Amino acid sequence: MKKTIQIGTLSAAAGEKIQGYYTLPKSTIQMPVTIINGCQEGKIVLITCGIHGGEYPGVQTGIELAQELSPQQVHGAVVFIHPVNVSAFITRSKQVMPEDGQNLNRAFPGNNMGTITHRTAYALTRDFQSLADFYLDLHGGDLDELVTPYVYYPGVAEKSVIAASRAAACLVDVSYMVRSNATTGAYNYAAIQGVPSLLIERGGSGLWNHEEVEAYKKDVTNVLRHLHVLEGEPCVPAEPKEITNAIYLDADFSGCWYPCVQVGQTLKKGDKLGEITDYFGNVRKAYHTECDAVVLYITVTLGIEHGHPLLALGEI
Repeated sequence: MKKTIQIGTLSAAAGEKIQGYYTLPKSTIQMPVTIINGCQEGKIVLITCGIHGGEYPGVQTGIELAQELSPQQVHGAVVFIHPVNVSAFITRSKQVMPEDGQNLNRAFPGNNMGTITHRTAYALTRDFQSLADFYLDLHGGDLDELVTPYVYYPGVAEKSVIAASRAAACLVDVSYMVRSNATTGAYNYAAIQGVPSLLIERGGSGLWNHEEVEAYKKDVTNVLRHLHVLEGEPCVPAEPKEITNAIYLDADFSGCWYPCVQVGQTLKKGDKLGEITDYFGNVRKAYHTECDAVVLYITVTLGIEHGHPLLALGEI
């Protein structure tokens, strides 16, 4: 008999779809969760949205797919959290959990005795990732960022996990896939624990639109078909170009940021990326690319703080 899926106080028997709130232990923080436990056996797929609460296209995608999918369609189960970081979502806080000002995606595997961010990461690891056979983390440009659509897959894990993740990344309809060497992100840590995982990026600047959401839904559906969680053959897009070296530039000064490139733009070594000026218009530093590269994301706000991201490049 197919198993009941239990997460906190939420329980879904075979053939059942339930929606409710997971309460973080010893807190008042609640996350909206949908569990779709299919009628047939198959893989359990975890899909998180809004680990960064201002990344709206992924959140709306999770909300819509959680509404649309039924147990009759699903082989295995699909578990959605939409969004994870509710307080950041409603207060429009970029990158962090406003309760303690820390970046949840830098806190994995978390600590049950730590701050609220570390306790959230711990709960996600223990109560959600531990159930999953595959993990999709839906992101995007935050309130101050804009991204070209691309997908990360983990590069620090067992070879079979990396290979399974990369095979799924090839079915995401984007121009680039980035092999990540990070270990602390939600999907990176899941992969280290043996769960093939992806992080997909779309949109940004505190906006979302139906075209982005439909593209995101197509990507997620493609991966679910690839995993045989949904019936049907995946639509095979052109394989994304692989990037094995991503370059992240942070601000050397606080002041005004003037990028002179756009997301998705391809650059030659030496091309100017932008400059930071002081509040009198004097240039503090100009930035140039040190290799041929594509622009993956840009901070688009005029004001910039020392140490905060300016942009990310993928070496090509």
